[in-house]
Amino acid sequence: MKATGRVIKVFPDDIKGAKHQKFTVKLKNNKTVLVVHNISIAPKVYGLKVGDKVEFLGQYQWNSQGGMVHWTHHDPHGEHPVGWIKHNGKLYS
Repeated sequence: MKATGRVIKVFPDDIKGAKHQKFTVKLKNNKTVLVVHNISIAPKVYGLKVGDKVEFLGQYQWNSQGGMVHWTHHDPHGEHPVGWIKHNGKLYS
C-alpha cells in the first residue's frame, strides 16, 4: 500500500522483542491505518508529531480497526518488497 496522510496519534515505541515505532495516519479518504515501522531494521522517524504529513509504502493488513501497514523498510532477507516512510523530505527505509 502506498499512501499519504496526516499523523493523528503517535504511540510510545514498542521495545519488546524487535523494536517498532507506531503511529496512526488519517488518509485522504478519511480512513485510518496504524503504521508499524520496525526500528530494529530501519532508522526511526525522528521528530514525528501529530499533524505531520507522511507518505509511506508498505504491506497493508486489514483488521476491524481499519488495518495496519508494516514492512515500511527494507527486508534484510530479500523476501518482501522494499518499503519506506517519507517525512519532512527525508526517506526512512
